[in-house]
Amino acid sequence: MVRKNETVENMAAIKEIERATKSIQLARKLQSIRLVLEGYAVPEAARIAGCCEKTVYNNLNDYEEGGIEALYPKQRPGRTRKLTTEQEAELYETMKNKLPSQVGFFPFVNWTSSLAVQWVKERFGAEFSERGMRNLFDRIRLSYTRPTYTLKKADPQRQQAFIDEFEQVKKTDL
Repeated sequence: MVRKNETVENMAAIKEIERATKSIQLARKLQSIRLVLEGYAVPEAARIAGCCEKTVYNNLNDYEEGGIEALYPKQRPGRTRKLTTEQEAELYETMKNKLPSQVGFFPFVNWTSSLAVQWVKERFGAEFSERGMRNLFDRIRLSYTRPTYTLKKADPQRQQAFIDEFEQVKKTDL
């Protein structure tokens, strides 16, 4: 069981971490342990923390065996990546330094997620959805923005005249 002098020393640390953490799971674990250390019975601590008694006992066992560090949530494995680190680096370099038309997507000059999906499928044989490709862009630090177009032959004076006329129309009551 946890020794009395140990609880006094760790109580401040438990409270601090409980307040600072963004993990609800960790906060609940710390709360259940703190309540027991403050003198609450396990059933009462479980009710207050919103978990079952078995969970409180498991949290206490983890705390006794490994301290506060043993309470942190374990990293979950998740799904394996479709591209290796080297393939992601190649995708990054290609999109950064080449136009789509330079890698076989004539007449396109702007990379889109759908073009990247096609290129990755042809180059690496991995299939992505457009949303999945945009998630990959975020992971490899590419920002995804839709292209905006400007008219090369636009007359600035006529544009300003239109804006002025438009402002006058907005001010009139119809």
